[in-house]
Amino acid sequence: MKKIDLVSIAHYAGGRLLRGDGARLATKVSTDSRTSGEGDVFVALVGDKFDGHQYLKQVSDAGASAVIVSTLPEGWESLSAAVIKVEDTLIGLQRLAENYRAWHNPFIVGITGSNGKTSTKDLACHIMAAKFQVCATEGNLNNHIGLPLSILKLKQGDTCGVFEMGMNHPGEIAPLAAIAAPDAAIITNIGVAHIEYMGSREAIALEKGMLAEAIAQGGVVVLNANDDFTPTIASRCHARVIQAGIDKGDVAARNLQVRADGTSFTLDFSGYTVEAFLPMPGEHMVGNAALAAAVAWHMGITPEQIVAALANVKISKGRLETKQVNGVTFVDDSYNANPDSMKAGLRTLAGLQSQGRRIAVLGRMGELGTHAEEGHREVGHQAAALGLDAVFTVGAEADLISTTASTDNRALLTAHFPTLESCAAHLKTELHPGDLVLLKGSRSSGMERVLSLYQAS
Repeated sequence: MKKIDLVSIAHYAGGRLLRGDGARLATKVSTDSRTSGEGDVFVALVGDKFDGHQYLKQVSDAGASAVIVSTLPEGWESLSAAVIKVEDTLIGLQRLAENYRAWHNPFIVGITGSNGKTSTKDLACHIMAAKFQVCATEGNLNNHIGLPLSILKLKQGDTCGVFEMGMNHPGEIAPLAAIAAPDAAIITNIGVAHIEYMGSREAIALEKGMLAEAIAQGGVVVLNANDDFTPTIASRCHARVIQAGIDKGDVAARNLQVRADGTSFTLDFSGYTVEAFLPMPGEHMVGNAALAAAVAWHMGITPEQIVAALANVKISKGRLETKQVNGVTFVDDSYNANPDSMKAGLRTLAGLQSQGRRIAVLGRMGELGTHAEEGHREVGHQAAALGLDAVFTVGAEADLISTTASTDNRALLTAHFPTLESCAAHLKTELHPGDLVLLKGSRSSGMERVLSLYQAS
């Protein structure tokens, strides 16, 4: 965060400075008492199982510049930190971020979609750095608390913010868009992630499209040229629309050549073509790269600068990371999963060259609600149809994938394991040098542990 005085902090948060030096400067905003330190503004959020007001003395003693509170607990007058009172600390945090964003005034790119938000964020951040000093979402700070904290990380000199906007219930995107006030939007796709709470893809498209509607004239909305909901969302836009995708769109990736170490392709900017390389496998990753390239192109970054940036990009952990262990190649895509991303991962596995067998090791997919059985069986059907050598599944619900795949394709080697440990032990005896293994499942399934257990055994 830029250094900012406490009078301004109180004003931006919609609160009153009750005590303390208003000229004192703050350097960071925190909601975690365990990590709050010198110069921080600590926001005392209240949840079902916690109350930040209980830790005011702790953060004050650690050197916090100020605390933002909604109640005044006993002893508040003796705190060394300044005290700012608001009606509701969550609303105060959001108002603080909204006003700080307006004061800082960088170019903001908002990203949402059912799949690929974080990968697209990483790609956009890396490309935009060719022209801007960039601040981006860290980890999964993309909700009603995380997004304000991400915005408040914009520091002196940052001229661009690239922020994810996540949702799993109706009515969540519009408030996030109001806080971030993005100049550009990328909607990666409309899939079935969070369908447990949303009910249908139509409802998901309606919600995700709220970000597109929030972009004013003069801005830009980048939509997936390969997504069937793009025409509907485009009709809701006030800003310029650029479509980007595989083999179609204003920015189109063509002639894909996929290897385990990455993908070569031609990137076509409305007739101007450049050769590109992305150091990670997967057609869907190339699609994400096209989306990120489109917003950069709109902002005057040249195609040559874009492909130069793509050639050495690194994305967040657990997203198609290739790792070699004793001659076996693991493709770690364990960060998260839903039916669409799971099927994309399987297609990537099937398309990669391998000296040995292609083996999928899959965990459950969460947040599918009444669609859970259908979603897992869809993945099983896909696995059976792709010509893989083996499909192993782990944990509750994931057995629907392997049993469906086995029913569809009797020649396919399948097995189900109750625990990550038993799966890793089986892999230790089953895998041979040259084999290629995909690891994927929802965050709750912890599929990344299969690799660590395999390495440790």
